[in-house]
Amino acid sequence: MSEAGDRWDAACLALRLLAVDPAGLKGLCLRARSGPARQTFLTQLDALPLPRVKLHPTITDEQLFGGIDLTATLAGEKVVFNQGLISKPGMMVLTMAERAGPDLAAKLAQVLDGDKGHCLVMLDEGAEAGEHAPPALAERLGFHVELDGLSARDLTPALFDQDVLAKARARLTLVPAGTEEVTALVLLAARFGIDSLRAPLLALRAARAHAALDGRERLTAEDLALAASLVYPSRATMLPAEEDHPPPEAAPPAPQEAPQDGDSDTPSGEIPDEMLIEAVRALLPAHLLDQLVPAGTTRGASGSGGAGARHKGNRRGRPLPSRHGRLDGTSRIDLVATLRAAAPWQPMRRKASPLAKGLLIRPSDIRLKRYEEKSDRLLIFLVDASGSAAMSRLGEAKGAVEILLAEAYARRDHVALITFRGVAAEVLLPPTRSLVQTKRRLATLPGGGGTPLASGLKAAGELALQARSRGLSPTLAMLTDGRANITLDGSADRARAAVDAENLARLIRAQGIPGLVLDMSARPQDALRVLAAQMGAPYLPLPRADAKRLSGAISSALEG
Repeated sequence: MSEAGDRWDAACLALRLLAVDPAGLKGLCLRARSGPARQTFLTQLDALPLPRVKLHPTITDEQLFGGIDLTATLAGEKVVFNQGLISKPGMMVLTMAERAGPDLAAKLAQVLDGDKGHCLVMLDEGAEAGEHAPPALAERLGFHVELDGLSARDLTPALFDQDVLAKARARLTLVPAGTEEVTALVLLAARFGIDSLRAPLLALRAARAHAALDGRERLTAEDLALAASLVYPSRATMLPAEEDHPPPEAAPPAPQEAPQDGDSDTPSGEIPDEMLIEAVRALLPAHLLDQLVPAGTTRGASGSGGAGARHKGNRRGRPLPSRHGRLDGTSRIDLVATLRAAAPWQPMRRKASPLAKGLLIRPSDIRLKRYEEKSDRLLIFLVDASGSAAMSRLGEAKGAVEILLAEAYARRDHVALITFRGVAAEVLLPPTRSLVQTKRRLATLPGGGGTPLASGLKAAGELALQARSRGLSPTLAMLTDGRANITLDGSADRARAAVDAENLARLIRAQGIPGLVLDMSARPQDALRVLAAQMGAPYLPLPRADAKRLSGAISSALEG
């Protein structure tokens, strides 16, 4: 069978296991854009024995958890509440999950942790690598299914016999889990760099559901291997190291015992580790190794990498839940939320003021509208083009910046390029979105001369403040070997040059400008590490990395 057909069969099997134990496996994350594979898979969600509830990333708390029925409360003499969409156990289907904010992710995670029988299906429609569903939710779901690249001919009919699924649900409670099975799954997770205990617990649930689906009341190594292959690949962060086993010493052959009835399966105390490892390794993402970054860096966990700073206001942007406040002439009142806050108190206020007419509104009832908008991000590349850098890593730095420029262009970020060499810094390219112009300026970047690091920091700080005044969110990425020898006034004095650079680094930190300091020298420089600390920026020494490795480390640190 083709690789695409295997992926489809694994996705259908994950859905059948979820139909057996929806409350235990919690749900699945489906990453696929519109197409026949996604549509066919969604039609099979009816196999789950739960009512379906559709959620949206902008859903309000009242819609989700319920609240006061404003019309009924104002019409009657008592407070009337309506139920939210998740008031009863059901299958929550979150559309456009890649756009869900951390607040909604936290609320849904709390619902799943409440263990009230809810199940979540996240539809991740992200088109770019940085667009993905909230990791806090994906970690709690048993399966991660990717269907991009599958065509209609790869979709074989899936079998969802409701009678078989019902019998499997009834048999699920009869399938025990021993210490050996739990230990094997935990050790296997550790070998693939999975540090969350939710993963082996979900894998154990999947193994029990598979045994129940096959009509057995006992776990086998095949159940564990299949469950691990469905749960672990999307969570793996490393490949297991090869273990060196010493040759066994010669020993007299042990007498063989006749096999007993019912021992055809692998005993639970002799679960083959290599079988489990190979089952997970076979389904690891092909780009897993490319995702690994050097120690000390972090990968962004939420949202797209191109998002700038978030600003709250009361005029435009994405609506946020309204909050209590006072009218000051600039804020906008949320009329519906204000009436909802005042409604429960109307009977009491009517008794206190029987002659008053209409609704009785108090200052404590006022709710103000809030919005959130994201500004565009500006990446300021501060590149060391001095003689010492040119002799060591300037070529790799140029290549890394070119790769980052292409990524920034795809995210519609603004970019700026500043170089420092000789006795001063130069803004080669002001903030722009032109990829061609930026790469042309970078290709003609010469190298040589002194290292005016302080002048470069001063130019980057000034450019960042100017960009911030125009509504951009600046981020500074500095690539240097740290050997400053030119002072701010252009004189050659290594000691004063270091002091000037440290003073400007502290000034950049005081202005709240985020950044990254990447040491591209052959050996990590302690002075540059101190400078990064005073600048409040991560320090990444990458003495042996090529252009692709440099760009990956910078992207991970900037998005983290």
